[in-house]
This record gives sequence, structure tokens and C-alpha cells, in this order.
Amino acid sequence: MRYNFSLIFICFLSISGLKAQSIQLLQTGKDTSLRGLSVVDDSVVWVSGSKGWTAISNDGGKNWDWKQIKGYENLDFRDIEGFSAGKAIMVSSGTPAVILLTIDGGQSWKEVYRNESKDIFLDGMDFWDAEKGIIYGDPINGQMVLLETRDGGMSWQNISVQNKISLVAGEASFAASGTNIRTGKGGKVWIATGGIQSRIFRSDDYGLNWEAIQLPIIQGKSSTGPFSIAFYKNKTGVAAGGDFLSDTSRLNNLVLTINGGRAWMKPQNTLFGYRSAIEYLSKNELLACGPKGTDRSVDGGKTWVQLSDLGFHTVRKAKSGDLVLLTGGNGRIAIYHD
Repeated sequence: MRYNFSLIFICFLSISGLKAQSIQLLQTGKDTSLRGLSVVDDSVVWVSGSKGWTAISNDGGKNWDWKQIKGYENLDFRDIEGFSAGKAIMVSSGTPAVILLTIDGGQSWKEVYRNESKDIFLDGMDFWDAEKGIIYGDPINGQMVLLETRDGGMSWQNISVQNKISLVAGEASFAASGTNIRTGKGGKVWIATGGIQSRIFRSDDYGLNWEAIQLPIIQGKSSTGPFSIAFYKNKTGVAAGGDFLSDTSRLNNLVLTINGGRAWMKPQNTLFGYRSAIEYLSKNELLACGPKGTDRSVDGGKTWVQLSDLGFHTVRKAKSGDLVLLTGGNGRIAIYHD
């Protein structure tokens, strides 16, 4: 879903009565908005963003190798999936829809998918393992766009017909942080839609069959709904968002599930404004970020404290390890210290 907003950044915070947490700025000043973030482990990190920019760090974010990919300077790569220091895949939003693959640490990129349709808009991507992955996009003629790979991203097939549940007019998704899609063990996958209607689309068999559950989060306008979802071991999950045109509003911007997304409930207190990304750091600790702040929960999302008015597009924890990074506008990259 297409939208624009600006972010405000600050670089340090502490909370009285709690162990001090801090967000340390690592990079800034690059003319790109970074919405793609993949933390492979405590050393290897990939980012992607607007104007064809991408970067890799091999030392936990201390140093970065930046590249503006020739021929793709006008594209916005809003999601990236890193597998190692050598391999990564990134996907652009808007027309044309492009998927690029590198196997040499970002020194060269191969185009493995292109769609020139004026209606195409890819929103996010996730992988079950090194071979099987899925990408989704805004609906075309009421049908959610779905692409799958079974060969590690070398080729992509359109499997949209497998989801037979139509989206209503004005229901789409938000390419805010690449986290409105999440995969889980055993072939599980969840996708969040928003706008006029908010739902969770879930599959237990790698996207072959789907069901849709109404999501009791703010909805009804093109700017409202879930902008990020996250799951912990398939059962426990969260959906965060709000209204990006009213980014300080706390109205109905977070819901929780304990049964894999089949039913949702509201927390005891909610996020401190619109949030574009949410991430589990452990079963009980979560971070959420948006244009007007970064929030933390230590009880599984039931209650929240605002750490700071430091804002970012996305936050991700290492797939293997403890490293937690955040990215945002103006090439901003930061590390979270607990």
C-alpha cells in the first residue's frame, strides 16, 4: 500500500526504575529510507531501501559496505532476506516489481523476477528455510498476489490462485517494514491486511490453503490497520499498527493472540502511537517502533512503556543470536542495548 510520512530521530534513552536500555546510532546521512532489514546473526546484517541502496555489515553493524545498484536507482527495496555473508534476496515495492539475488556478498545482483503490471505492488517476504519462501502483494482484481520459491530464490512462481478468499475494495496491506508477513515452523504463514478492513490470512501448509480471521484493530480508512505482525513459536503473537496519518494516537493499535492468530484480544495498555514494526526479543520482551517513538514490553505485550520518542521504520532481532537493530529514514541504523 502506498503512503508517505516523515520520521524524527533521537539517539539515547533511559528509564528510571528499570535497567537502562539504550539505542545507539550506528549510521546516518545516506540518502535512502531503510525499510528492509535482515539480521542473520550477531555479525551479518543486511539492509535495503529507497533509491536502489543496499548494504551489508559483517561486524554487527559497526561498519557497512554500501552499494547503489546500477539500473535500479529509482526502485524502493522495502524488504530483504539475508541467509549468510554471501547470500541475500531483496524485493521492491511499486512498478516494476523486481526481486534481486546476490550470492557474493552484494558485489553483484541478479534479477530473478520482474513484473511490469501497473497494478503490481509487493509488500513483504519471509522464508521457512533456505529453499522455501513466500512474497505477498496488494490485491489485483480482489486477489492477493502470492509468489513462492522452492529453490532458494532462484525462481519465483505465482500461486495467487491458491488463496481463494477475495479482498474487499479498499483492503490491502502496508509495505512499512517487511513484517506484515511471518512464517512459522511446519509450513505456517500469516499475512495481515488493513485499510477499509483488517484481517489475518493464515495457512498451515505453505500457502496451499488459507483462512481469514477478522482482526479487531483500528480499521476503516486507507491509513489504518496492522503494519506489523510477529509470532513466538507459532501460538503467541501480536499485531501492531494504528493510523499513520494520526501517528500519536493510541486508539486500538495493538492486539494479541495465544492460539496462532485464530482469536485476538486487546492488551492492558497499548502502544504510544502508530507503530510500523514489532519484534519479539524473547517470549516476554518485545520492541515496537514508529515515527514518534520506540516502545518496550516485558510481559509478552500486555503492558508497554515508551522508551523514547526515537523513531524508526523497522526493528529486527538476529535469527541466530542476540543482536537487535533498527533502521529508518536518512540511512539511519541503530543498535538496541538491553
